[in-house]
Amino acid sequence: PQERVLLECCWEALESAGYGDGDKPRSVAVYGGANISTYIRKLYEDPETAASVNEYQVVISNDKDALTTNVSYRFNLSGPSLGVQTFCSTSLVATHLAARALLAGECDMALAGGVSVRVPDRVGHVYQEGGMESPDGHVRTFDAAARGSIFGDGSAVVLLKRLSRALEDGDPVAAVIRGSAVNNDGSLKVGFTAPSVRGQAEVISRALTDAGVRPAEVSYVEAHGTGT
Repeated sequence: PQERVLLECCWEALESAGYGDGDKPRSVAVYGGANISTYIRKLYEDPETAASVNEYQVVISNDKDALTTNVSYRFNLSGPSLGVQTFCSTSLVATHLAARALLAGECDMALAGGVSVRVPDRVGHVYQEGGMESPDGHVRTFDAAARGSIFGDGSAVVLLKRLSRALEDGDPVAAVIRGSAVNNDGSLKVGFTAPSVRGQAEVISRALTDAGVRPAEVSYVEAHGTGT
């Protein structure tokens, strides 16, 4: 299910930009990641279903390593094709790497994104004191009443191109990436799943420097569900 949904999103991104024709190879890179496949687990819980499928087929249709190369194969894309796995920041890091590949001349365009589809899709959770999940099923980001997060499903893909080329080719431009940065805060945090203040401050400073933007010029800040 995750590969299928990501394929649909990549197709839509290419079509929306006017590059849906796959008759000839195109220098388009693919960077993306997926959640762990719960579909595989459910598949092997039924002995009759498990016996009817080839293990190799299951792997190339569900494993994270095959995610982006499957997109490249289906749409005849000849640029770099790399799986990216960084937990909650996967899609954003994929976008950073795609932008860097464009700047380095490794491709003409790049698809970047991620997908999470869990099976079954309607399940609850057992609240644990001090855990990541919310006790009442609500997320209150940047709120004094915040007590946890909720994991969701979805997929998103963007098609990137150098701005000068996009304008020259008359492409529809939805947004411009001025700059980006990636780092890791090592062990300078209270726990493995908790970000450090220093690490966040440093990567934000580096991104602003890379973009040539002063902090006072930023008028809107967007964070993901838990605000980290």
